[in-house]
Amino acid sequence: MTERMLTWEGFLIPILRAMEDGTIRSRREIPPIVADNLKLPDELRQVLISSRKPMYADRIGWAVSFLFRNGALERARRGHYVISHVGRQLISQFPNGARKGDILALDQDPQSPIRPSEKSDLKAHKIPEGLEEDALTPVEQIESGVSRIREEVASELLSKLQGKEPGFFEQAVVKLLLAMGYGGTNGTGAVTQLSNDGGIDGVIDEDILGLNGVYIQAKRYADSNSVGRPDLQAFVGALSGKADSGVFITTSRFSDHAVHYASNVPTRIILIDGKRFTDLMIRFGVGVQVRETHKVVEIDEDFFE
Repeated sequence: MTERMLTWEGFLIPILRAMEDGTIRSRREIPPIVADNLKLPDELRQVLISSRKPMYADRIGWAVSFLFRNGALERARRGHYVISHVGRQLISQFPNGARKGDILALDQDPQSPIRPSEKSDLKAHKIPEGLEEDALTPVEQIESGVSRIREEVASELLSKLQGKEPGFFEQAVVKLLLAMGYGGTNGTGAVTQLSNDGGIDGVIDEDILGLNGVYIQAKRYADSNSVGRPDLQAFVGALSGKADSGVFITTSRFSDHAVHYASNVPTRIILIDGKRFTDLMIRFGVGVQVRETHKVVEIDEDFFE
């Protein structure tokens, strides 16, 4: 991607320019018009946040709310906005763009071209002294925080798995695959006998009669010890006559030779390294528990139509 997404503050003046013609527009109409005026490329329009909402539209939405709270946009009717005299002054004062702090500072600047009666419209909270504004929207800040928490938990999960005996890891693998839905409603999963597994550490029956099974190989390795091609060859050999596919999971990583072998061997082998495994454990709630749940709400514009 050659271009970067504007921060929500970067959309402030472009929104006002899009509204400069005085047309009353709904909140939903504004983002595509701003994007068209900026010639926002398709690859940026297709970037989504975790709620599946386009990132550019989410950032524009927060910018619209800020402009409305500070008098630059007025609500003509429910869910519809029009530019105000304050908004036109901001375009003149900040032709090259403005940040939140720039606009809030006008409330304290005696030299500002905005008259005192207009300054009274600038009623957002002041920035705490000594703190810099974050360029992310509140939703993006939450997502960023959750992402950091997940990374820390994933790292701790991996460390704990590597510190356990191999049998514990094999059991964790089976529990994860069952949690992911493998095994069906009546399917079962079991770890094979460690002394005679023949290169297979676990089997999940996809049906109650055990006619179809998911065969698993689990290697609890340290980060410095990667899974090589010989390990995969042994697994493929163990699958011969039993299944035409299998899942190989490790707490470490796969060597390039192992990845190349898995992608070319007739037997289909799914590779899951330590990072992907812990990500799946978090996603499907294996080995973790939810500590807190927070709901992010937004205005239901349909309610006000």
